[in-house]
Amino acid sequence: QVQLVESGGGLVQPGGSLRLSCAASENITNGFIMSWYRQAPRNEREMVAIATAGGITKYADSVKGRFSISRDNAKNTMYLQMNSLNPDDTAVYYCKAERVRDGVWRTYWGQGTQVTVSS
Repeated sequence: QVQLVESGGGLVQPGGSLRLSCAASENITNGFIMSWYRQAPRNEREMVAIATAGGITKYADSVKGRFSISRDNAKNTMYLQMNSLNPDDTAVYYCKAERVRDGVWRTYWGQGTQVTVSS
């Protein structure tokens, strides 16, 4: 069982920045696809950014050019740098790790961290 712990959320004014961290309990270079999702009140959980073990990244259109996902494999940690935040970015942000093991996709989630963008 992989444990994921997010941190770095909080209250920020519009136009501000935050950096989220996701610390994993095991080596994330072992074929893990790492990603950030978010869920706002009354909305479904949506993908924000993905980073594969091979370095490929993908972003939701709503965050392109503002958010940046990165991985520090030596620290088993993933980050989400969020710039130019606006109130629509308010949500609980979740870290997700997934990989194929024994022919089956294994998916793990963190507990989430709240990001609130408000003046």
